[in-house]
Amino acid sequence: MDLHQLRLLRELGDRGSLAAVARSLHVSASAVSQQLTALQRRVEVPLTERRGRNLVLTSAGQALARAAVDISVAMHSAEQAVSQYLQDPSATVSLCAFNSAGLTYFGPLLQALSGPGSPRLTCYDRDVGQEDFPALTADYDLVIAHRLEHSPPWPDSVTVRPLLREPLDVAMSGRHRLAGAPSVSIADLTNEEWVSVQDGFPLLPALQAIAVHAGQPLNITHRINEFFIAAAVVAAGPAIALMPRHTASPPPGSGIVLKPIRDLPLARRVDILCRPEALQRTAVQQVVDALRRMQVDDVGCSGS
Repeated sequence: MDLHQLRLLRELGDRGSLAAVARSLHVSASAVSQQLTALQRRVEVPLTERRGRNLVLTSAGQALARAAVDISVAMHSAEQAVSQYLQDPSATVSLCAFNSAGLTYFGPLLQALSGPGSPRLTCYDRDVGQEDFPALTADYDLVIAHRLEHSPPWPDSVTVRPLLREPLDVAMSGRHRLAGAPSVSIADLTNEEWVSVQDGFPLLPALQAIAVHAGQPLNITHRINEFFIAAAVVAAGPAIALMPRHTASPPPGSGIVLKPIRDLPLARRVDILCRPEALQRTAVQQVVDALRRMQVDDVGCSGS
């Protein structure tokens, strides 16, 4: 049954005439009559009857009007519950991030939101291909995702809040022949051994761009998604790898140095994705604001 029609039935019982109902709701009497007629079609027994010049409720109509009161109370309670949920600053917020972003942001964010009245944060890491990040917004309130700077934008079905533009550098051992140079060129890299990510993951197109500019395929020896594992391989031998400058920067003492590519600047975008309705919640907006206030230098760089 239509809630508006039930309300009109209740109003008719309380006010005693169509004209009085129409005046109270600032509509015409014929509009009220049409709605009550539509309600009557859904019920097998008469809800109203003529008594003189007035339309009044039958016994069945009075029973349904009393039920409409209960429905109105229940709907009001539901609306209040939703309002309190939306406005509760300490509600639970689920946050998902790719691995290196999780290492960079989760710890500092939990500390920043540890005070009274702060959201309760639940953290998850998901290692997925670039095209799979938007779908994660169905399972998590917020998703920290990354894509290459010149790749297609995120779909219109998700709301995007930019978090970081991060250059991609070449990581190499401190013993590498290029380790002392301030930067490297594509020509310097053509014959090197490479650590690549698995197919479908966001850094792969950047490696392919290097190969295109080099005019030959890269010599890929290892395929590793986890940056901290790739860093261990790079530190141990001759292989080099692409690594984000901030969220996956090797820690001091790792034996690894990062070198920008001077003739092919590469970067990725780190963004917060969510469904549009998620930002209606106070707690979710608080987490977004806290993330965007954080500078990479503030949260520190991880070796992921």
